[in-house]
Amino acid sequence: MNDTNKQQENKMGVMPVGRLLVNMSVPMMLSMLVTALYNVVDSMFVARIGEGALTALSLAFPMQNLMIAVSVGLGVGINAVLSRALGAKDHDAVRRASTNGMLLLLCCSLVFVLAGMTIVDVYFRAQTDIAQIISDGTIYTKIVLIGSTGLFMQIFFERLLQSTGRTVMTMISQASGAIVNIILDPIMIFGLFGCPAMGVAGAALATIIGQWIGAALGLYMNLRFNPDVSLGLRGFRPHGATIRRILQIGVPSVVMQSIGSVMTFGMNQILIAFSATAVAVFGVYFKLQSFVFMPVFGLNNGTVPIVAYNYGARRADRMTRAIRLSVTAAMCIMTAGCLVFQLIPDKLLMIFDASEELLRIGVPALRIISLSFPVAGFCIGCGSVFQAIGYSVYSMINSLVRQLVVLLPSALVIGALTGDVTMVWWSFVIAEVFSLVLSALFLRRINERVIKTL
Repeated sequence: MNDTNKQQENKMGVMPVGRLLVNMSVPMMLSMLVTALYNVVDSMFVARIGEGALTALSLAFPMQNLMIAVSVGLGVGINAVLSRALGAKDHDAVRRASTNGMLLLLCCSLVFVLAGMTIVDVYFRAQTDIAQIISDGTIYTKIVLIGSTGLFMQIFFERLLQSTGRTVMTMISQASGAIVNIILDPIMIFGLFGCPAMGVAGAALATIIGQWIGAALGLYMNLRFNPDVSLGLRGFRPHGATIRRILQIGVPSVVMQSIGSVMTFGMNQILIAFSATAVAVFGVYFKLQSFVFMPVFGLNNGTVPIVAYNYGARRADRMTRAIRLSVTAAMCIMTAGCLVFQLIPDKLLMIFDASEELLRIGVPALRIISLSFPVAGFCIGCGSVFQAIGYSVYSMINSLVRQLVVLLPSALVIGALTGDVTMVWWSFVIAEVFSLVLSALFLRRINERVIKTL
């Protein structure tokens, strides 16, 4: 092996931790920002079709979000297992992690393809009896689910690149899919440049085309520029122990990301008792907060392979420094986001042509909820540590407590006692305080029982 390849192989074990964290995380943060931009732009285009189309996509969200949760959550498991094997220089374990990870994601994608062929119509009819919403939602969801293999393979190839420190290539793959989607959305929805107007079907096709292009780029970059991981399947056999390790780390991540859908549904039911505008404020908040949270999630994705690699290499000093820098950076980003929400909430809401009523409810909502941002940054930073060393169950417990045990009951009780929707937003702050306590306790436990024993 030449010196260049050796330096690349050992990058996460030899590069100064601060520079390594920037090198690994900044590309991921930029690609996450592109994804956040896509989420806002995509909703704006679909809204122009009509309110019914937007409602149809909103009803499709839980099923689509479950698909994303499974692919990204299991991707976290693949990332951690692969990075740990690389750190331990166990090349057989690296090969097993990549091949068994691909098998696992392909099997999961097949489940969603079958769901798209069989249960989508029943799913929508169980939620509404409005024919146009059922029609639009069924068309959109069928296309997205049947074409979902592109999403699963895009996530897989990105995680291989990320695990070996090639995060710029991960950014290219992820951002290219989102950019293609943004470009194709108006063309395919409204029928521009000779393309037939396809409405919601066009939005769905733009989504899966972007995912397949991202997957194709990811495959090419792994084959061409990633010698650390072999994608050859010659002599492949499923390896139960490897699959179990991936699931042990990945399943809690899947559960964590799925919990968000349950929380959103429950919060909508609480807010609708006050007014439909309160629900709209909550939806707008989620669009806006993605510009703050997405970079932190990108930082999280860059931190996991660093901590996992050095855990495999038994380098407690590098693990500790990476954890401190990552958590500090996450809190700084979230504090900056908090300041923006405090200073210009009205201007943020006007991006969505806010009415006077939406401003009346939304301005205090953004200011109150954003008070929890710095604390959330600490908790997300801790979560990356739990995932990297195989304690994802801690993240799952934390997420369950924060969103389902504390947040929803607090919102329900506060709303019932005060009758004031403004007071309901304080439930987010209360939930983050509980999350802070749990995160600190879990991190201390890991430091004493795992990191200090290396």
